[in-house]
Amino acid sequence: MAEREHDIVLFGATGFTGALTAEYLAAHAGDGLRWALAGRNRAKLEALAERLGVDVPLLHADVNEDASLRDVADAARVVITTVGPYVTYGEPLVAACASAGTDYVDLTGEPEFVDRMYVRHHAEAEKSGARIVHACGFDSIPHDLGVLFTVEQLPEGVPLNVRGFVRAGGKPSGGTFHSAMTAFTRVRQTQQVHKERRRAEGHEDGRRVRLEAKPHRQLGYWAVPLPTIDPQVIARSARALERYGPDFTYGHYAGVKRLPIAVGGVAGVASLFVAAQIPPVRKALMGRLSPGDGPSEGERAKSWFKVRFVGEGGGQRVVTMVSGGDPGYTETSKMLAESALCLAEDDLPQTAGQVTTAVAMGDQLIARLQRAGIGFEVLESQV
Repeated sequence: MAEREHDIVLFGATGFTGALTAEYLAAHAGDGLRWALAGRNRAKLEALAERLGVDVPLLHADVNEDASLRDVADAARVVITTVGPYVTYGEPLVAACASAGTDYVDLTGEPEFVDRMYVRHHAEAEKSGARIVHACGFDSIPHDLGVLFTVEQLPEGVPLNVRGFVRAGGKPSGGTFHSAMTAFTRVRQTQQVHKERRRAEGHEDGRRVRLEAKPHRQLGYWAVPLPTIDPQVIARSARALERYGPDFTYGHYAGVKRLPIAVGGVAGVASLFVAAQIPPVRKALMGRLSPGDGPSEGERAKSWFKVRFVGEGGGQRVVTMVSGGDPGYTETSKMLAESALCLAEDDLPQTAGQVTTAVAMGDQLIARLQRAGIGFEVLESQV
């Protein structure tokens, strides 16, 4: 990459998660890192920089002005964006980074957006050398890197089976809620672009990667399949990395202690899905929580997450755990910032195009997150 003016540019810094990411960078960037804030409202950017006590460049960037996004991409080595819903606002920046050879990270958990960006911009990013890394927050770092960490505890060259069990306590932000409601209204589009991606990816190399979704009981929990983007991300890592073995199976579940709570959770998601199909109801629900809203500092301090993984293969069984504090915002902003720092500063495998966190950064990012206070640990190991 030719010399760029900025190592990292954060776009969307004045939003809820963007501001938390800016706070993290201000505290952990280091004196040698050249970073900048970008957005469409300079007054808000100035206020944020003053509150953080940082003297960094403030760049104009607007999702409705492609030229401004091209300017940001041309000036940066890595661009972070927290501006969602990504299916609505995200593509112009992906396109600009893919063209400019600029590394890109975001927080999306929207399968339609990720697949569409692969179909439209993966080839260009491969050509330019850009690494397009989606889902660099709670979706999907604890799960993608947690599976990689688990796989590395098991024998090589044998069929492997891993199951993840997610437990968390926290309050959603307005941006997350709006993204989820938008996704609920776009099931047909999501299915269509997924088919397009499968055609674009072409044939596989003979290694088998499968996803399971079977309700069951394990580790003392009722395991309820989670229909999130995480299994798809993990499957892509498994297809790209030989360390996952010749035959790899993954199951992604919510770990719920009591069956009535599990049933109630499924019913609640189903009710929101139905509500999203009725425009007046959807509008009323989305109006109750604005995209810039989020939990207070006190509420975030009480939040937590634990993802346990059970891995089996080659006659061995291992139980691992990834854990941390507030999953949606405090830890997500940490994961996002550390992903960008990893791309900007670390000696990483040579990759390009749309890649996962496990493929692009792998053990280097795990080490960064461990130093930042996110746990990756082995709980049990049996032969």
